[in-house]
Amino acid sequence: MQPTAPRLRFGAESRLRSKLEFDAIYARGRRIDDRFFGLRVMPNGRGRPRVGLAVAVKTMGSGVARNRIRRLIRESFRLAQLDLPSVDIVVAAKNPAREASATSLRDSLATLWQRVASTCATSSKS
Repeated sequence: MQPTAPRLRFGAESRLRSKLEFDAIYARGRRIDDRFFGLRVMPNGRGRPRVGLAVAVKTMGSGVARNRIRRLIRESFRLAQLDLPSVDIVVAAKNPAREASATSLRDSLATLWQRVASTCATSSKS
């Protein structure tokens, strides 16, 4: 019998929800940016990565655009979570993300997840 692949879920245990959690990450988290997204990353000691989303009305405009970006971020995180260390991540969408294609946003997020993994792996060794 072949071993089954781990279930990749995005449940409540994978989300940042409280203002206190967001404030702590913004205050003490490490910043990683690219053209479409800004990330704040902080080790969490929970044994799994968690993500919070900051997609502002001012940045994205309509609810349709904001929800599209949120869905892309959540799905990208869900697929990448096994490769990420135990960190809390706040993902903030930037203005250029509004006009970008879904493919370029997915590529951008994949690159950012790799940067998070390599940055946090090297900082935890020191």
